[in-house]
Amino acid sequence: MPRTKVLVVEDDRALSEVLLYNLDKAGYEVFKAFDGRDGLNQAQLRLPDVILLDVMLPVIDGVEVCRRLRANPETAKLNVILLTAKSEESDQLIGFSVGADDYVTKPFSVRVLLERIKSLLRRKSLALLDDNDIVTRRGITLDRRKYRATVDEQPVELTKSEFRLLDTLMRQPGRAFERCELIDSALGEDTLVLERTIDVHIRAIRKKVGEKANAIETVRGVGYRFQDD
Repeated sequence: MPRTKVLVVEDDRALSEVLLYNLDKAGYEVFKAFDGRDGLNQAQLRLPDVILLDVMLPVIDGVEVCRRLRANPETAKLNVILLTAKSEESDQLIGFSVGADDYVTKPFSVRVLLERIKSLLRRKSLALLDDNDIVTRRGITLDRRKYRATVDEQPVELTKSEFRLLDTLMRQPGRAFERCELIDSALGEDTLVLERTIDVHIRAIRKKVGEKANAIETVRGVGYRFQDD
């Protein structure tokens, strides 16, 4: 099963490293950004399960980042926990008013934060329908929970890397991904592979999905995209 993705958007690099270390140790797949603009870009690229979002960020502040995430259909349902030194009730209300799922004030215990993440994921999991883990486009269906792929309801055996690549493409149809983006978002930024390795995976996926292969388009000079519905 794929690890739960957590994006840490925090400009305090010392705190960021502490969070990254503890989240990784707790079994999460962790990504980082140090300003609001990069945080937005990372959220749109990686579609993490949880975003730990500092409020006082350079370039774009955390409240505005949260507002933009909620305004974008692709990121509107991402889980967002705001991190801030502000503890006034009015500040919390502002955070919730733009769609934050939870609000943690600094200084905080990392252990408590980890429990808040677990609680949020558990709560959202119970509230959401099972088909949120399922994506179907052009006759291809991927089930994240069961790690199962079908084409026209017939099972297809994909490797873990192939499944994650196809899942990344299918969840943002029409978007052109560069090869380096696919390495980072689908395989993990610490994966030691060449960009051309993505081509090998794509060829294998196309072969396995048979007649649906043309749904995965090559974008000349860029990378790949899944046909928009």
